Amino acid sequence: MSESIVTFKQVTKSYDGKTLVVDGLDLALARGEFLTLLGPSGSGKTTTLMMLAGFEDPTSGTITLDGKRIDNVPPHKRGIGMVFQNYALFPHMTVAQNLAFPLEMHGVAKADIEPRIRRALDMVRMAHLRERKPAQLSGGQQQRVAVARALVYGPKLVLMDEPLGALDKQLREQMQLEIKHLHDELGVTVVYVTHDQSEALTMSDRIAVFHHGRIQQLAKPSELYERPANAFVASFIGENNRFDGTLVARDGASCRVRLADGSELDATVDTDIAPGAAVVLSLRPERVTIGPRPGANTLPAQMLEVIYLGDHCKLRMRVAGSEEFVAKVPAAGVAWNRGDTLIVSWPAQACLALPSDAKE
Repeated sequence: MSESIVTFKQVTKSYDGKTLVVDGLDLALARGEFLTLLGPSGSGKTTTLMMLAGFEDPTSGTITLDGKRIDNVPPHKRGIGMVFQNYALFPHMTVAQNLAFPLEMHGVAKADIEPRIRRALDMVRMAHLRERKPAQLSGGQQQRVAVARALVYGPKLVLMDEPLGALDKQLREQMQLEIKHLHDELGVTVVYVTHDQSEALTMSDRIAVFHHGRIQQLAKPSELYERPANAFVASFIGENNRFDGTLVARDGASCRVRLADGSELDATVDTDIAPGAAVVLSLRPERVTIGPRPGANTLPAQMLEVIYLGDHCKLRMRVAGSEEFVAKVPAAGVAWNRGDTLIVSWPAQACLALPSDAKE
């Protein structure tokens, strides 16, 4: 990874002097990286972003940008671009005037302002609408203007706080790719806040998963999905089948887990868990096969619901006492009905034994 542009060192934030909204945060952001802060409401992700922007002060700890401490620097002097969910465009100004404003505030020479505006509007394909005011634009167009305004003066760092939350699904997915392509093209460093797991997986170089003010795992999207660090991350990132059990035997990365109903399953384990410990088994629905497989975990199942989703079906079944077990299978050829009995199976390598609780 390249040099760090942003570092948080033992940063805490409390609003009441008792509860820590952010708890001992250590985080380094590489130059040119697209880092997403992901987590449920109240997890500390937005507060972390606001401290980096300068809109909140840390209770303790330090934040640096390019090696210089900024937690005592006013927001407008940090040289950071910002994109908000509500766009925060000036309604009385045209698109071009909205982009000119931050350039004027940063003391850019008048002769340089118009070329920068043109370049920024070309990046987001909005040059033809430069004389319109925000009320004359669609939500997606307003979002493009907000992104252009954040980029127009060439900041070292751009912060985005749930910027696509107000858009419909199709437009949101389109804008995800557009923002990611802009990031790749410009090489700007981005910190992005969202609670949308698929958005984070689509856009990010790395994702920091927040829970109770702490980062539970910081990793590439594929690693988070395939190798979650604990049960919280496994349940929060994508769909996940969960079994509570006890680890009864272990041989290196292979282990055996006994479930509450007495069933025993083979799984893999990455962390330092000893026999006798309570664990959670994590299994992705797309790894489940209907029917027996040689050498795989095999359990009886009863069909509870078949949900048609176009290219695939979700099958909700009763398995090992759980009525929330889900498999994803291609829609073609699905002929099961509620009440049918069948067999489900999956390889041990697809089933991960994790510590039973997220780190508090």
